[in-house]
Amino acid sequence: KQANMFPLIQRCCFCTPFKLQKFTGPRLLLYGKNKTTWSSLRLWLQRDVCPLSRSPSLNPASLQATKLQAFHTSLPFFKKKTSKESEPKNLGVWRRSVQSLKESPKPALYLSLAGLIPFVSVPLSMAIQGTYHPELAFAQVTYAAATVSFLGGMRWGFALPEDSPAKPDWMNLANSTIPLLFAWQALLYKDVTSSAVMLVMALGVALHYDLALLPTYPPWFKVLRVVGTLVMVFSLLATALLKLISEMEQSNSTKQWQN
Repeated sequence: KQANMFPLIQRCCFCTPFKLQKFTGPRLLLYGKNKTTWSSLRLWLQRDVCPLSRSPSLNPASLQATKLQAFHTSLPFFKKKTSKESEPKNLGVWRRSVQSLKESPKPALYLSLAGLIPFVSVPLSMAIQGTYHPELAFAQVTYAAATVSFLGGMRWGFALPEDSPAKPDWMNLANSTIPLLFAWQALLYKDVTSSAVMLVMALGVALHYDLALLPTYPPWFKVLRVVGTLVMVFSLLATALLKLISEMEQSNSTKQWQN
């Protein structure tokens, strides 16, 4: 009875009777010979076996299209994020930063902004006058060294209270002295350009400690630190650039006078 039921099951389940019984053996041997994977066998079954849902009235063109779809193995296409999709995220970060800056205590905000005046006023005044003053440049470098030392020692005041999230360990206290060493080395240089570069490195190290390496400050203070560091760095670089321009003008005028 089982032998008689098998042809009946084939006629009911498949549109091509006896096709599976006829070609399964040789094709399985072929797949084993070529060491194909089970995915290849699955694709072959999708190509040669007709499901029950397929209508017998399909024309050969539709059957050929179905076979081609079964063998479609192209890689999936991942849609790249456009600039319009990334804009809301950037705007969200900017809005959160501005909001956290507005939530900062007024004394801290006003004193921090007032502390940036000596940085900005020195290169601005020299650019307006069109001349380079070494005394003003040295005053800016000295003030920058004192500011870097203050930023390093501020970590001590944050880590010493008992309820502080930062512990008074070697990570917090010892690393706080590194900006001080940079500032001290900057004052030993006779060249203002070398001192400015050393102070820029010190400001970058202090900002890295406050934002990434050591336990972080409140969000409003982190935004304030980023803004203040950018203003100080660009002011020091502007002074070094004005010094370079002044030296080039002096050398050109000397060559013209000699000629």
